[in-house]
Amino acid sequence: MKYIFFGFAFIALSFFLLGLKSQKGEAIGLIDGKLADLKSSPNGVSSEFDTQPEKKVKPLLGNLSELKRAVTNSGGIITSETEIYLSATYMSKIFKFVDDVEFRQSDFETWEIRSSSRVGYSDRGVNRRRVEVIRDYLSSL
Repeated sequence: MKYIFFGFAFIALSFFLLGLKSQKGEAIGLIDGKLADLKSSPNGVSSEFDTQPEKKVKPLLGNLSELKRAVTNSGGIITSETEIYLSATYMSKIFKFVDDVEFRQSDFETWEIRSSSRVGYSDRGVNRRRVEVIRDYLSSL
């Protein structure tokens, strides 16, 4: 029983430390005018044209003010903004993991999106669901 307790304590401490690590840093930003490629791990999604099919999502439709409202209404904190770029962070409740969500305007009211975890291997679909929540907010405006 003691070993099980120490095992759980070790796992919890590891997640806590990863959460702290994820709080340091910032969104990658644009690289050569587009959103950064995703890591090889399955903890992110993107709408950029060269994204792997299993990590691909559709771009979003809306203007910048609608996009900002959708981000804040879905729990995001905007960290950077220009006329054609927006970044935000989302933090998990328990271990305080930080995910970056970035948007790049590709057409008049079309926004490419990248949502990715800063640390860890798997996000258990959190980033894909987050994109769909933002999409639902935009469609309801």
